[in-house]
Amino acid sequence: METDKNFFDVVIIGGGPAGLSAAIYAARARYRTLVVEKNRIGGQITITSEVVNYPGIEKISGSDLTERMRRQAENFGTEFMIAEVTSFDLSQDIKKIKTTKGEISALGIIIATGANPRKIGFSGEADFQGRGVAYCATCDGEFFTGKEVLVVGGGFAAVEESMFLSKYASKITILVRKDRFSCAQSVVDKLNDFPNISVKFNTEIQEVSGDQMLNKALLKNNLTGETSYYTAAGNENFGVFVFAGYVPNTSWLPEIISRNEGGYINTDENQKTSVDGVYAAGDLCIKNLRQLVTAVSDGAIAATSLEKDVHNLHKKYQIEDLTKYSPKTQKQDVSESSDHEDNGSDSGKLLNDAMIQQIAGVFGKMTDQVTVKLWENGSRLSGMMHSFMEEIDGISPNLKTEYADDAETISLERPVMELKNSGGPSGIYFHAVPGGHELNSFVIGVYNTGGPGQATDDETRNKIASVAKDVNIKVLVSLSCTMCPETVMSAQRAASINPKITAEMFDLAHFPELKEKYNVMSVPCMVINDTKVVFGKKNLQEIASLLEKV
Repeated sequence: METDKNFFDVVIIGGGPAGLSAAIYAARARYRTLVVEKNRIGGQITITSEVVNYPGIEKISGSDLTERMRRQAENFGTEFMIAEVTSFDLSQDIKKIKTTKGEISALGIIIATGANPRKIGFSGEADFQGRGVAYCATCDGEFFTGKEVLVVGGGFAAVEESMFLSKYASKITILVRKDRFSCAQSVVDKLNDFPNISVKFNTEIQEVSGDQMLNKALLKNNLTGETSYYTAAGNENFGVFVFAGYVPNTSWLPEIISRNEGGYINTDENQKTSVDGVYAAGDLCIKNLRQLVTAVSDGAIAATSLEKDVHNLHKKYQIEDLTKYSPKTQKQDVSESSDHEDNGSDSGKLLNDAMIQQIAGVFGKMTDQVTVKLWENGSRLSGMMHSFMEEIDGISPNLKTEYADDAETISLERPVMELKNSGGPSGIYFHAVPGGHELNSFVIGVYNTGGPGQATDDETRNKIASVAKDVNIKVLVSLSCTMCPETVMSAQRAASINPKITAEMFDLAHFPELKEKYNVMSVPCMVINDTKVVFGKKNLQEIASLLEKV
């Protein structure tokens, strides 16, 4: 049986700890392995500032730990694709997987897409999301500097994130609906070191309210049934952070993959699902303990179990060894370069050699040359953007850098990088240095500008292409936010499809006036035509639906 570059032994959907662990085991067994991740490799744990319960490692950040896992998987030959899986054909031995970057085939699939923060459903929760209600301390903590905060939840996440928030908030009250925390006492004991954190047991939140911003919360005592209003000192606005567990990211899966009433995937002791050749690992599985250590265990079990299936299919269809397609070049250089980045580079550069190599590979697939043009205004941000331009200069023959001269004018008021192709402006703009999680947004923005761009289903493309009015989308982000890149990439993809749409990315750290203007207390925040403000992560289909109503 002949194979091609889009044929893999194992495709792992999800790039968190479970997916990376599976990749390490599958690739080390010399099977051609691909990890498909729609956002950023690392998953939810990348927003955890301190991991202290992973065996053998006393303390490390979630992002550093998963970066080590990624490098380890890559050094064994794992390939990575930033894309979203849109559908499956699981009816045959050889599975078909459609993604936003085209169709791939696999002998086996491991689903490791994790879970998303759970919303409780109290009155006003949806209305005040982004205006006081938040779900990510790393992403949104700085917006509550000097303010009071209520933290909802009684588990490990609530305790850990409260301690993280203490560096910003003036006062934190943890609301636990039962009479004790559900995490280890050793974790709870650490709260004694934080004088600005207090706890209310047997208490839950029923309602939040306010004018533009949240300034009142109705609390209920679960023992007495009594209710009372919480207000901050001076009747100032305050924040509510919800850490009440997670919802498995499985609603997009076909019904043939069996799940329980909560949406968690049913698996056997080998992590096999109800479909032959399809396994699952991590927080989306039914289990008693959802922790990093169990996620990587699931990934290892799923990969080693799937190896037997893959081996049998190689024999059945006389499939040649696929490992010859695996990346083999400069593995040691990649590892050393990434280590240097972790330890802090003296150069102060955003991109290391490994990143440049990977980005150049993406840009090499473009069919048109892309020009990145910078308008400067002498500000500190402008200087930082100039330095970024110097770093990307020469990264690929398909990418050109250009600087506006003093005589040129542009309608945009702030320093900005604009993407253009041979047909002219793309409608994609960056008011920031696209570092942190937003580097992916820049790379994909260039790729969409230079074509062929991310694959988009016909229905969504037609919705976007049919927008007849001029639409401006501002996406306000924090570079530490793991949920922001998908919204940025989706808005910019819409701009690349329809010339009437412009999409601008703003790093709110440099534009506090936008935070005040739109009352932003959470990211991502999307502002459509300076009037409609939408909070929360949005994919391309969701943006297309929003644009229909403009």
